[in-house]
Amino acid sequence: MATGQQIDTDILSDEIFDVLCSMCRNEGRNTEGEKYCVDCHDYFCVSCVKVHSKVPVLAGHKVLDKSQVKSGTSKAIPRAPAERCDRHSHKHIDMYCKNHDNVGCSTCMAVDHRLCKDTFYIPEFIQNNTYQVESRDIQTKLKEITKTLEKQADRFKQDKQKLLKRKAEILADIRKFRQEINDQLDKLEESSIDEIESKVNCLEDKIENSLKQLQAYKSRIRSANDKLTSTNTSHSEVFVNVKMGEDAANVANKYMEHAKKKKSTIEDIEFQPDRTILTQLEQKKTIGTLSEKPAKTADSLFQMKGNQSYNVKVKSDKDDCNIRSACCMEDGTIILTDYNNKKLKRLHRYNYTVTDFCDLPGGPWEVCMINNTQVAVTIPSKQEVHFISLERNMKTTNKINTDFKCFGLAYVNNNLYFSDGVTSVYMYTLSGRKLKQFSKDQTGQKLLRNICSLAVNKDATRIYVADYYNGLIVLDNNGQVITSFSDRQLKKATCCYLTETGSVLVSGFDSKNVLQLTRDGELIGEVIKADSEKWDITSVCCNQQMTKMCISRYPDDNIEVFDI
Repeated sequence: MATGQQIDTDILSDEIFDVLCSMCRNEGRNTEGEKYCVDCHDYFCVSCVKVHSKVPVLAGHKVLDKSQVKSGTSKAIPRAPAERCDRHSHKHIDMYCKNHDNVGCSTCMAVDHRLCKDTFYIPEFIQNNTYQVESRDIQTKLKEITKTLEKQADRFKQDKQKLLKRKAEILADIRKFRQEINDQLDKLEESSIDEIESKVNCLEDKIENSLKQLQAYKSRIRSANDKLTSTNTSHSEVFVNVKMGEDAANVANKYMEHAKKKKSTIEDIEFQPDRTILTQLEQKKTIGTLSEKPAKTADSLFQMKGNQSYNVKVKSDKDDCNIRSACCMEDGTIILTDYNNKKLKRLHRYNYTVTDFCDLPGGPWEVCMINNTQVAVTIPSKQEVHFISLERNMKTTNKINTDFKCFGLAYVNNNLYFSDGVTSVYMYTLSGRKLKQFSKDQTGQKLLRNICSLAVNKDATRIYVADYYNGLIVLDNNGQVITSFSDRQLKKATCCYLTETGSVLVSGFDSKNVLQLTRDGELIGEVIKADSEKWDITSVCCNQQMTKMCISRYPDDNIEVFDI
């Protein structure tokens, strides 16, 4: 065919029809296309391709001779991709670097792959190579990545919810601390008022005494004067009255001369405020510090940054403190069981001083939180579990009687878990109805020997038992052993504690340390190192923010609080 020659459409096959000039065809003319635009995916005749090249937007398009297209089909050269380059939006992604197995536009290749030997125009590369694009595999991979991204997005959402919850908790802490400052200022104000009241009362009494003395002088003078003016007196009586009158006048004059020298009957008083309080407040930008700490996971070993000791003995204690258990409330206050002194003690959330205590009929063993205002505590000698209200003064509000000495205690999903201190774990309702008892495995063998402490995870699928002889044992909710941990690093396990991150802390009476394990009972590491010079560890707990860890030893009147 001659260039630009008209073609009879009646004899055109589909293949020939595809190589007609697209511009001519749109105007009703059937003209052979001599040029192919890779970007437009169209053929043009010699005349129309000149028009195409004059359009500024189309000037950068790649135009090929029809001879570059394999004979037999106009679709031998695949269409160039229509995807635009992210970096160079005016360019299409039409180049492939085989060295880096990467695609891009011509500008990307010129900038980033100028030293690469194997760069190709994508349509030509596909035309000249038996390259198969396995889209199904990529789609599967993309679906898997999408699921991973969705899971991560859910984690981010959960992190956001935790962050907002933590924000609310911190704001509540700030308000509570502000209230504590207000309360302390109120106390200072009351003390100052009491001081001025006492001082003024003292001075008032002094003035009243002076007035009484003055009235006495006035009465004496009045009496002397009345006697001298009386006409019914003898010369002897007059003589006596004159002398007594002179004496009364002299005494009164001496009193007045002394009073005049003092100028004032009382000393002047004034109030001098302690300006250092204002100065210290003015120097503060905030009433506390806010710090960012890396998120703790169940499998990350807690790092201790230092500790301080706090005395928890009260005046009424008759024996050394023997803290057997501790739990931390949502507001940060800590509840301790003092077995020797038969007390449940509440500690201040900041300075860890004993702010309140409750006397119990027997030595308390393990304590756990029921809700924000109530805890439960076991009293082995009485075979009882007491519910203690924390509102205002601590006091027993209810109790459950058992037919065994209950030691270990945990609370999850409205159910209580007890241990008898020997071989059995029980599950009770809050009303005191027994639901389950775990003591033997499927073969009839005893599971446990000497249970000291219990912990149960939030969904009640794992029960953690600190067994004095067998270490840490993990049971399922049917009482079957999932796993156990017994090691030379854990000697005579006395307490176990489940943290907010899901890991388990367990201490050994003889090993004098605290170990951290995963929820499946695998050792993560030693959180508190063994110290042969210190007493045995009897309890461990953490605050819900996982920033503080509290341990007790026996015999010791102090607890240790660590920064995590």
